[in-house]
Amino acid sequence: MFVKYQHIERFGTQETEGIENGTCYVFPKIDGTNASLWQEDGARHAGSRRRELSVEKDNAGFLAWALNRAKLAEFFNKNYNLRLYGEWLVPHSLKTYRATAWRDFYVFDVVLANLDEENRMHIPYEEYKSLLEEFGVNYIPPIRVIKNGCLDDFVKLLDQNQYLIEDGGGVGEGIVIKNYEFVNRYGRQTWAKIMTSEFKEKHTKEMVAPSVEGKKLVEDGIIKEFCTEALITKTFEKIKLENGGWTSKYISQLLGRVYHDLVVEETWNFVKKFKNPTINFKMLNNRIILKIRETLPEIF
Repeated sequence: MFVKYQHIERFGTQETEGIENGTCYVFPKIDGTNASLWQEDGARHAGSRRRELSVEKDNAGFLAWALNRAKLAEFFNKNYNLRLYGEWLVPHSLKTYRATAWRDFYVFDVVLANLDEENRMHIPYEEYKSLLEEFGVNYIPPIRVIKNGCLDDFVKLLDQNQYLIEDGGGVGEGIVIKNYEFVNRYGRQTWAKIMTSEFKEKHTKEMVAPSVEGKKLVEDGIIKEFCTEALITKTFEKIKLENGGWTSKYISQLLGRVYHDLVVEETWNFVKKFKNPTINFKMLNNRIILKIRETLPEIF
């Protein structure tokens, strides 16, 4: 079945708030047309951003190209349970790519194929890289891996995005930031983007700039001490009991209730423990989400 690719949110919005806390893979964003490939009942299928493709209704020749690539057939024969998302590089807004780069497919995400949009599960880059390399399938490599980065760290990489760009052709469209352990306040795993042209038009104060790498965060100490597996599991079981079972639509409720219970029940304790600290509650909430994900990975 066709599954539309997720929307990439702008860095600094509520949708991506906290994504910079942890290990982030920063990828070049290339400007072609969104495409996907998967195998179903032994047949290869292709999609654009919004629909499944057919021979009669292709998308800039992507399906015709994909059906004639032996390496893709070999990949899906072994990895039939995966779906590839990538960029089919045909002329779009940016036209400064190398002549040899055009009309090729560059994978930027790999997910389990039998899950719908709401429940998609991303395969981390370090895992899917070797799967694609085995069959010579192109993929977009990260520019850098950053831990606990800040806005300035990411902005510097805009000028380093010269992936597939011809010599003297300037820089690429922007960057995409992926933290494979990040779940936003709404219970969604999402990625962030910074567009080169858009960033130059905005003041950096509009963006979120958290702690720098290596700084010891009091929020991490609070999570370690007070956001216990027992609290998370207890809240999870309560929600199951109240609703007669569990489905993924209750994830946002779980995230909100654990945060609420920790703040209401433990604030005085961690104020004493850490001697009246300055606490970034937005960051604390993000850390709680990560801890829930670690404790109950099977529900995500």
